Amino acid sequence: MAKEIEKAGIPTVHICTVVPISKTVGANRIVPAIAIPHPLGNPAKSEDEEKQLRRSLLDKALRALETKIEEQTVF
Repeated sequence: MAKEIEKAGIPTVHICTVVPISKTVGANRIVPAIAIPHPLGNPAKSEDEEKQLRRSLLDKALRALETKIEEQTVF
């Protein structure tokens, strides 16, 4: 879906747990996630650590959106 949205001129970021799959499907901006069972977090962490972890992923994704790219890029 990210690829189709990009065709319309809207930049997207694909947050994923398996980067090679994202590359294969043609995602342009790829941000690696944490782990397959918990892509955007880690339930073993405290609530504050979890919040920091999620915030860092969101910040990385927002920076990726701001970045001009010419080819698939993993951030």
